[in-house]
Amino acid sequence: MSAVVCRRIVIVTAVHAPSARYLPEAYESLRAQELPTGWGWHWVIQEDGTTGEVAPYVPADARVTFRQGRPGGPGVARTIALAHAEGEYVKVLDADDRLATGVLARDLAALERDPGLGWATSSVLDLLPDGSTAGFAGDPAEGPIERGAVLDHWKTHDFRAQVHPASLFVRRDLLAALGGWMALPASEDTGVLLALNSVSRGWFSARTGLFYRKWDGQVTGQAAHVDPAEREARMAVVETRARALESFRWSYPAPDAPAEDGRRPDSRPPTA
Repeated sequence: MSAVVCRRIVIVTAVHAPSARYLPEAYESLRAQELPTGWGWHWVIQEDGTTGEVAPYVPADARVTFRQGRPGGPGVARTIALAHAEGEYVKVLDADDRLATGVLARDLAALERDPGLGWATSSVLDLLPDGSTAGFAGDPAEGPIERGAVLDHWKTHDFRAQVHPASLFVRRDLLAALGGWMALPASEDTGVLLALNSVSRGWFSARTGLFYRKWDGQVTGQAAHVDPAEREARMAVVETRARALESFRWSYPAPDAPAEDGRRPDSRPPTA
């Protein structure tokens, strides 16, 4: 009897030494995920550096790949991890975060159901040091997110998107076509989110999909992250890329790609 073909979701994690101690919790949240028959996951952990401080926290699991490389920041680490990402979809999981129950199956169902969607995000709860959680009042309604909607909100809300890039689930080919994460010291995940939204529709799940840990050592909590001059430069590059993609009118799916019902994914039924 032939083996069952297993389609794969690749979980991509960038890690540096200070956040490595949280990898076991991330792993347990991944192990708790249930996927449809025929689907599996592969966790690619990429250290941003070559220390000996991360490896002891990497789980001994055949579904886990651990790699190291010269330091370049989380965007570089995630992008180089794509070399080992053999699967149809990529899910982001930062080393210090935890997946919520059922999120992988929900993300997968949304994109498998609609080939016109390129990516998905979900509601996020901050995980505070005392173990409590806090939500975000600006979540959109569950459902499709149209092209340009995230960029418009980001631009008019002090460069804050209404969906969280740390919860991203995306078609691997689309992510690769956009070059992976941006070569920025921070906001590289926001950059790829806005690029994705410039070229494709997405999906938002109102159910909690991620617990985003708040702790003293996280990169976004450091003074350099909020330096006004650097922040202004990062936001300018992020917007310029998104606007350029928008102006070129390149889109996913390609306009001539047929959907499962025979129509083009971006077409609409004729009006009466």
